Amino acid sequence: MDLHNGELYWPTTLKNRQSNHKNPPIAAHYDVVIVGAGMSGALSAYTLSQEGLKIAIVDKQTAASGSSSANTGLLQFSNDIMLHELIEQIGEENAVRFYHLCQQAVEQLEEVSKTLPESSELIRRKSICFASTEEDVKKLMKEYDALIKNNFPVEYWTKEELESHLPFSKPAALITYGDAEVNPYLFVNNIFSYLKNKDVHLFEQVEVRNVQETKDKVTVDTSIGTFSASNVIYATGYETPPIGDRIGADINRSYAIATEPIEDLSQWEDKMLIWETKRPYLYLRTTTDGRIIAGGLDEDEPEAPQNESWIDNRATRLKQEIEKLFPMQTVEVAYSWGASFGESLDNLPYIGKQPDKGRIFYLLGYGGNGTVYSMLGSHILRDLILQRPNKDAELVKLDR
Repeated sequence: MDLHNGELYWPTTLKNRQSNHKNPPIAAHYDVVIVGAGMSGALSAYTLSQEGLKIAIVDKQTAASGSSSANTGLLQFSNDIMLHELIEQIGEENAVRFYHLCQQAVEQLEEVSKTLPESSELIRRKSICFASTEEDVKKLMKEYDALIKNNFPVEYWTKEELESHLPFSKPAALITYGDAEVNPYLFVNNIFSYLKNKDVHLFEQVEVRNVQETKDKVTVDTSIGTFSASNVIYATGYETPPIGDRIGADINRSYAIATEPIEDLSQWEDKMLIWETKRPYLYLRTTTDGRIIAGGLDEDEPEAPQNESWIDNRATRLKQEIEKLFPMQTVEVAYSWGASFGESLDNLPYIGKQPDKGRIFYLLGYGGNGTVYSMLGSHILRDLILQRPNKDAELVKLDR
């Protein structure tokens, strides 16, 4: 399926990507073969490489060219499902633990970025989630109570307090601390540059044709030959895995724009990440070169939009939303795109061992927090593959 269409911004920020990447020879055996060279695959490879494992990553396209190149790069511990709603769904202990895992994952993402050879533009930010309507104020107050009770860094702003910080007015807002933004395309490519020196093998433009598990190993048949591995991880994002069915997800599509650089963003206090209570929601962030990235207008269609005029229409809508919030700004759209994205049926990612297999694992970070889920998931899969205890695996297991 086409994961995105339109003109993407992030690939333009990597000026020296090697277009003549040559696949290495296939080793006799790998500890882990990872299918998918996007964010989930890159973070899995990074985490496993710290254990000295022999790893191969295989992708039918090039690294970060799928959903990672269309990702808008907001890293938040708050989720598409609010904490108080998740408590009602899975209980307070599990919900709070999951939120703490997301909070920890943002920290871990920053730690990873600091080890990489080049900047990935990962910058810590606070977030503002505003009430879209008066009716949503009660929801925000309930969420504030749940967050503060469980020691998450949050403030509640009234309408007047919000107006004293930003140039728009909304009924109320929550401010959370400890989030971040990142250039996802740079991040993935920087991880692979780092892993090259760790003797991790990246295979691009290689199609997986068949995967066969036996008692002692997994055989991965591809367009360039056969890989032997002790374990396989599917990190295929919103694509259906090469072998098997997509697991418990609803695939939709969304839209995003990147503006031309804006000279003065001083009205945007601390360049905080912006989103709202309405579903689907509008979200905004800035970039290091002074652009605004905005996304939203989700549609219940799995394929990325093919109609360029429709992408232009959605881009105009997003531009108008920016101008409502920042009426003093002159906004010009430089890049606009539409992309597929997935949401799990219970708002949690799918991470773990395939129930009827012993050596096949999945890391599917469905939802608006996909990068955060990929980070926490890489640690869960590391423990499962190395047969270490990990109580958090139960929260996100495939057969929950």
